[in-house]
Amino acid sequence: MLSKRILVSGGAGFLGSHLCERLLHDGQRVVCMDSFVTGSHTNVQPLLAHPNFALLTHDITEPLPGGMEFDEIYNLACSASPLHYQADPVHTVKTCVQGAIHLLELAQRSSARILQASTSEVYGDPEVSPQPEGYWGHVNPIGPRGFVAQS
Repeated sequence: MLSKRILVSGGAGFLGSHLCERLLHDGQRVVCMDSFVTGSHTNVQPLLAHPNFALLTHDITEPLPGGMEFDEIYNLACSASPLHYQADPVHTVKTCVQGAIHLLELAQRSSARILQASTSEVYGDPEVSPQPEGYWGHVNPIGPRGFVAQS
């Protein structure tokens, strides 16, 4: 069975780096793309020596480099911490919207499957923890966390 070529956007974040590690363990070829606005080189450092791992520093708000083709795309790129996304809310929205558009266009060109992830901010300030799949959240639309929960 041939391994898949997989792009993990936001791959240097906590969840993204663990996803990269798991995909490599499963025998896949992984390209980790991250702007390192909130991702960390430390998270992907152990993966750099793996022959099926490549690291691409790129901000998905910008057009993607040409010539890329993937079988699967996982979009985990977004600031998840109120401290980070409140510092530059315009860039956060661009990451969520323009970044998703760029990756959807890449998926369409590549005939790739895409998974669009979200942060826990969609739940706002949850009244239940951990949140079950059916939980609708507790979002204050005019509070400091509200704009990410709705973007």
